[in-house]
Amino acid sequence: MINQDFGKVAVLMGGRSAEREVSLMSGSGVLKALQSKGVDAHAFDPSERDLVELKRKGFQRCFIALHGRFGEDGTVQGALELLGIPYTCSGVMASAISIDKVMTKRVWLAEGIPTPRYTLLHRGAYDRDQVIRIPDDLGLPLIVKPAREGSSIGVAKVMGYSEMQDAVEAAAALDADVLCEQFVAGDEVTCPILGTGADARALPVIRIVAPEGNYDYQNKYFTDDTQYLVPCGLPAGEEAAIQEIVLKAYRVLDCRGWGRIDVMIDAATRKPSLLEINTSPGMTGHSLVPMSARAAGISYEDLCLQLLATATLDHAEAVAE
Repeated sequence: MINQDFGKVAVLMGGRSAEREVSLMSGSGVLKALQSKGVDAHAFDPSERDLVELKRKGFQRCFIALHGRFGEDGTVQGALELLGIPYTCSGVMASAISIDKVMTKRVWLAEGIPTPRYTLLHRGAYDRDQVIRIPDDLGLPLIVKPAREGSSIGVAKVMGYSEMQDAVEAAAALDADVLCEQFVAGDEVTCPILGTGADARALPVIRIVAPEGNYDYQNKYFTDDTQYLVPCGLPAGEEAAIQEIVLKAYRVLDCRGWGRIDVMIDAATRKPSLLEINTSPGMTGHSLVPMSARAAGISYEDLCLQLLATATLDHAEAVAE
């Protein structure tokens, strides 16, 4: 029986980013879940079809299952605003800021939200001597990553001075800006958020235990060696404190619908440091938002339906008028 509440729905998946493979897995799961709930949902890959087709083909909502650039960075969101088609995930400005790890840090720091210290390198505007001195400021080990990629693509943990140049060059091959970040030793956790503004709520925190502490692309999506602990098993009060700070971090970026924030808890001080936010998190079999939602009593299918119900536009009232 067709669910008439949402009309014809496009599940945007694939796309042109380095996370295309993961996006196709996320989108396929979402599509199947929505169809199981009677939604008239269809796959739509923006790398193979013009977005204008969404209007021509009568789509009334979009579920964004795209990850990374051209999907999570405000570009697709802006196109959908112009087409007047409501979509899931955050709006144009929040998406554009959130995908940029450095811009996100600047906003969080301005709001008193803790995040690891960092140095930003612009491609072509730094030399080997500058790169080799970065550990003097940030210490070792440290993290090097592209400023605007997800799924741990291009991320390197640098253990010594001799590894710096190769790590920076690998990240620079993926992005014009390279983020060198203080390494925080301790528990790695993540916390999903559902909702918007004052109605947003944090789901259960997940503690991540990866092989040799290396939560990379392979260990995220293609192995079963990583442990995901939910309940997270943190000391009393820590989970609630993390949920409170991620909600603040989500709201100050003006995110909506849903998201997920990754956090490191310093082993010595037990203080959290926020790493980054994902405004279109993964929805694969290994993904963390569905895992946390299940712990809160929300099935994968119901989660997809709830997220679809949040589809809107930045300027929905103006469009309606």
